[in-house]
Amino acid sequence: MLPYSDCLFVTRGILRNCISPTISTPIFLRVSGGPSVLGELSNEDITTSMKEALRLNAVGVGLSIFVGEKNEDRTISNLGRIVNEAEEYGMPVLAITAVGKEMGRDARYLGLACRIAAEIGAHMVKTYYCAEDFDKVVEGCPVPIVIAGGKKIPEKDALQMASDAIGKGAAGVDMGRNIFQSESPVAMIRAVRAVVHENYTADEAFEFFNKLKSKEIVSSVVE
Repeated sequence: MLPYSDCLFVTRGILRNCISPTISTPIFLRVSGGPSVLGELSNEDITTSMKEALRLNAVGVGLSIFVGEKNEDRTISNLGRIVNEAEEYGMPVLAITAVGKEMGRDARYLGLACRIAAEIGAHMVKTYYCAEDFDKVVEGCPVPIVIAGGKKIPEKDALQMASDAIGKGAAGVDMGRNIFQSESPVAMIRAVRAVVHENYTADEAFEFFNKLKSKEIVSSVVE
């Protein structure tokens, strides 16, 4: 899948143990972490230093902020600190507008969270897509927005979400489960790429996905 990915967003453990150091795909390193889903999700802190990000040859770093949650102040302070450190090296920072268990994902909340992230100094923001007024979320944020893939959904639905988001001004998508849990991960990432870079509609991308998947099946049978 790597040849079809513009960038990988990973933790240092995954980078060290699962990804070849010879790859040319740019790496954004996640530098925050916290409890599992059993604990308070907003109880995150910085887990990886800027020095480590540089040593691992990351092109940028990313961390979560929890606007409106119990530990909002700490996560926003963490963002400011990481931006200060990253700018010493000219390294961009991705802020992820994470939401807690009880928070909604409407345009008003997402717009506020994205704007706060940008005002603190994030160079780009990752947030959730909302079907209603997502264009207003994008318009209110002075830095590029990429959407989160979220939980696994059917391939057609994931491609529709990506297409809708791009159509409403998103700069890209950051998908995990909707690609690597797909029945055909390579075909799926290529279909998502076609939406982002070639302006495929959701229907065109899904047709492309099925065509690629069929070729994989035929190739497997022949082998």
